[in-house]
Amino acid sequence: MSELSIPQAAGQVIIAGFDGTKEAPHALSHRAKRGELGGYVLFKRNLGTMQEVAELNANLITASMPEMPLCISLDQEGGRVARLQAPVVKLPPMQKMGALGDAKLTRRAAFILGTQLRALGFNMDYAPVLDINTNPANPVIGDRAFGSDPETVTTHALAFANGLRESMVLACGKHFPGHGDTELDSHLALPKLGHDRARLDRVELAPFRAAVAHLPSIMTAHVIFESLDPGVPATLSHRVITGLLRGELGYKGVIISDDLEMKAVADHYQTGDSACRAIEAGCDALLICSKPELVVQAQDALIARASKDTAFASRLHDAAQRFIKARLTARPEPITDAELLASALDNNDTRSFQSDLNARL
Repeated sequence: MSELSIPQAAGQVIIAGFDGTKEAPHALSHRAKRGELGGYVLFKRNLGTMQEVAELNANLITASMPEMPLCISLDQEGGRVARLQAPVVKLPPMQKMGALGDAKLTRRAAFILGTQLRALGFNMDYAPVLDINTNPANPVIGDRAFGSDPETVTTHALAFANGLRESMVLACGKHFPGHGDTELDSHLALPKLGHDRARLDRVELAPFRAAVAHLPSIMTAHVIFESLDPGVPATLSHRVITGLLRGELGYKGVIISDDLEMKAVADHYQTGDSACRAIEAGCDALLICSKPELVVQAQDALIARASKDTAFASRLHDAAQRFIKARLTARPEPITDAELLASALDNNDTRSFQSDLNARL
């Protein structure tokens, strides 16, 4: 990995989205074949039958370099954020899991889910949510959070992360340093929080501080925290990402930006600029969830910056290497045999768990 070219390093930090259910568009697949793409994020628009999902993921893997395994990822939290439907286990909003007060059940839920995701070829799930639901007017978090206090969120988020780990799927805690008290949806606008540092330490940061030793990856928030770095979204803030998360909290895993196409960032920065700023801030991987042409813009900007700035080139290579190392611990391995896949997704364990969970809700 120390021999990555600059174009490879610039591509290895990007996780791309696309339209289609059979294969990635040429703009992405030919980069993957050259080792110039870190992975893919799939949405409902990509997901047909379970067999088609496994075959799509197998096709993505075939069009990539095996020595740099892809991150094949999705948002499968439960509740309203669930891209896959039955026979994948149906989880309630995480607020209900937290309210049940049974961390072992939460861990089992994540293990069953992770086992199914693994069979389909996913090796990263953007979960658990570590945000705390402290604002009833929050339009984007709400019941996605495990609870309204740091203790409940910490207990169940760690249980969920451990369940995914046991199933060989990489967990991703989100959204650092905390999106639970905002009144704006960062998909649509740029939220700001004015809490002082003492409040952030007591509430928003508490679950992340407890979880840093247990999470292979953490996703950033496109939120301005005035007491941390006035005017700068956390995703693009060196003070927040490198200073606080990497330095003060001692986090050693992969730091992933939220989608750079979200309006919180895209309305204020061009994609190439935000990509460079996020890497410079300390992110190791960048989500660009819809438009392949923006992947091209981001890679080109990263290449241009690294080619003339040796310090940035070093930071870019560090990011790429950290992300690749994480993927090497959980290579995506979809089951494409129809009978084996059906058995992996729908069996006595999954049915027993779903029945037990439904009885508790």
